Order: sequence, then C-alpha cells, then structure tokens
Amino acid sequence: MARIQIGRSVRRLRNERRLSQQALATRLGISASYLNLIEHDQRAVSGTLLIKLAETFHVDLAALSGSQERRLEVALRETFSDPLLGAEVVPEAEIAALAGSAPNAARAVLALYRAWRVAREDAGGIALPSGRRILLPNEEARDFFDDRANHFPSLETAAEAIVAACGGVLAERSRAIADRLRQTHGLAVSIQPLDGIRRLFEPDPPRLALDESLPRESRAFQMAFQLALLEAHDTVEQVLSEAAPSSPEAAMLIRIGLLNYVAGAILMPYDAYLAAAQALRHDIEAVAARFGVSFEQACHRLSTLQRTGSRGVPFFFVRVDPAGNVSKRFSAAGFPFARYGGSCPRWVVHTAFAQPGTIQVQVAELPDGAAYLCFARTVVRPAAHWGEPRPVHVVAMGCSIADAPAFVYADGLDLERARVGIGLSCRLCDRAGCRSRAFPPLEHRLALTPLTSSATPYQFEARR
Repeated sequence: MARIQIGRSVRRLRNERRLSQQALATRLGISASYLNLIEHDQRAVSGTLLIKLAETFHVDLAALSGSQERRLEVALRETFSDPLLGAEVVPEAEIAALAGSAPNAARAVLALYRAWRVAREDAGGIALPSGRRILLPNEEARDFFDDRANHFPSLETAAEAIVAACGGVLAERSRAIADRLRQTHGLAVSIQPLDGIRRLFEPDPPRLALDESLPRESRAFQMAFQLALLEAHDTVEQVLSEAAPSSPEAAMLIRIGLLNYVAGAILMPYDAYLAAAQALRHDIEAVAARFGVSFEQACHRLSTLQRTGSRGVPFFFVRVDPAGNVSKRFSAAGFPFARYGGSCPRWVVHTAFAQPGTIQVQVAELPDGAAYLCFARTVVRPAAHWGEPRPVHVVAMGCSIADAPAFVYADGLDLERARVGIGLSCRLCDRAGCRSRAFPPLEHRLALTPLTSSATPYQFEARR
C-alpha cells in the first residue's frame, strides 16, 4: 500500500502563510532540518506532530492529506501530455515539485491551457470573454464543489433548522415538507403532466406542480428543493457570494447545486444519516430504503459527510453515461479524475453497464499504488414517451482501501489479491500489457514490428 505523503501539503500551507522553515519548526518544537525532511517526504509524521500541524495551520486534518496537490499533479500531467503542445516530456518529479512548491503558478499554467483549449476549439471564431472566464460554466461549478470537498457547514445548519420546523418522524418527512409548503408559504402542490419539466413553481398565485412521471423519491426531493429555495435563500446566496462566480451561468449552476445540497440535507439529516450509514455498514440500497430516497440521492449525500468532529468516510462520487461523459463528480477521497478525455475502460464505472441494476464492486489500484474500494450501479430514468430510450447512467463511489472494513461490499474480498490495475486514461497510463488500451501512452515511444502479433493493441518502450 502506498504510504500517504504530506510533505507537499505542509510546504504549500507554510508558503501560503509566509512562514520560513525555521519559524514553523519553532512553533512545532522540532528542528528546521527535520521539518525540511518532512516537507520532502523523507520522514514519517507522528500522530502528535500531525495534530500540531493542523492546529498551527488552523486546518482540518483532511487538508494535510495531499489530495489538493494530487489533483493539481494529475491536471498538470494531463496538460503537459497534450501532443498538440509539442512539449518535451516533463518528469513526474518536476510536476510534483511545481504542484507542491508553487501551487499558484501551477493553477496559472492550467488556466492558460484551458484558455488555449477554448480558443483552439472555438470553430466559430467567437472571441473569448474577458477576465476570469476561461472555464465553461459547468466546469467552474464542478471545481467550486470539488475545492470545498462538497461540504458546506452553513447549509447543514440551515437544513437542520428547516427539518426542526417541519417536525414529524423520518417516515413522514415527505408529508411534513408538503404541509409546511402549504401552511407556511401558501403553496399548493399538484401532480400533473408537465411535458418534460420536472418541477414548475409559479409565485402568483403560489403553486408548485410536479411532473406525474417522477418517482416518489424524486417528488419528495423536488418539494425539499422548493422549501430550500424559500427558507435557505439567504444562506445559499452568502455561500455563492464568497465563490465570486465569473459569469451569470456559472453562478446559476452553483446556486442550483447549493439548493440541491440543502434539499438532500433536509431529506437525509446529517447526524441521523451518518449514524444509519455506519450502522448498516454503508449498504447503499438499505440506507436509501430507510430514508425513502433513490440510490443516487443516497450516494450523493454520503459524499457530503465531512463535518469537523463528526466526519464520515471520505468518498469520491461520479455519474457517467454510456458514452463515458461525466455529468457529476466530487472527490473528498482524493481520487484523481482526468479533466479531458475518457477514463480507464477497466474501471468498474464502465463495466457496471454490462450488469444493469446490480451493484458491482472493484478494488481499483492506480499506477502509483494507491488503491480504492469502488462500487457502482446503473440508475435508469423514465422515458418521456413510448419509443424514446430511457436515460441510463452509472453512479459510482469509492474510498481509500484503508476504509474498506467499514463497508459491507468488502466482505469476503481479499483486498490485496482482488486488486485491478487501472489508469487515469489510456494516454496517461504507463501500464504495459493492457488488453483494453484504446490509445498509446503519450510519454513512451511505440515499439512496433511486423514479426510478432500481440494481444495488447500497442507495444511501447519502457521509459528511460
């Protein structure tokens, strides 16, 4: 198992606070030379020293995990590997040094690359918007939630206040929400055909219409969303203002995402949900049944349980369609996602399409040795009319292999022998002998000969 290294995080936090190594070492009660070894991952960090570091930097222990630097490294490697840049191969050590020692410079490089991609792909010749708008709105919204580990304490507090005002036991939560909408806000709820619209709110006279094709759990979620819109508006707008979105479109996507967060917290209150998840050993279908929510809603809520002092297992969450497009993702577990291009075809996220409706489990190992317990299942939405294909996605989650014993899905698995090697994407993967490879790796020279035929699509030379 790969040893967790925090040197990059310590160095970044120290530089952000403009502390010299000597100044930080003095605060920690260690020598500057020992701190230097820690920052270069040449010395392990004791639990006591780890707590001192968190207290000194005023951060949660999760901030020292190196996940932020890891995401930067993945993005930089993907950027430098783009063949259209015509750049020489950048050694991984240099990429790690840039992400760890100069994260602002690393982000500037990524921003320039994004701007270049937009300009390159702008076939219509439309000028780029000025200022910071170098991300598509959906990418900006995705980064907003990812940078905050998909957890918002103020929204949790707002949701708890709404739950307390609704009253009622868990089994009657949907009815309690409908009663509050009607009694407090004068909002009548009706179920009717809406021709492709799931929820329609009309303020004058106040009326909320839900499409008749929505399953029961989706109707409850839409009512909770409406209640969040009415009663958590100020809190949501405060969080949004701190994000300072670069465009109205990005602002609206983030706003809707925050309201969705509150709606989920209303249906699945933090303390009760965390307790149930732990008691049921994260059996997602059992947890979903207890709270009357869908499989996807249950998974999404699990990815938000990162409250200080009452933290759940750090997860990554991803939703993928059959074409491999990622429509939603979060990563509190530090799992590295490629921003551009597809992911590994050997990953359970893609193989789950072959067995719809069944939870598939995989111990996935990345090339650096980091391993994750992953589980995935298809989710199907109703078709709008006869003859239209039903929208199908795979919802997948995963956690560090160290947390696997907390999951019913790990029972009976040999966590070492069951490992399946995956990569970030074919172009960034160094694994030799992969029969699923779709593209050659960008950092290796192909080794081609007409004298032999291999089961592996692309043979390549080892890196020198």
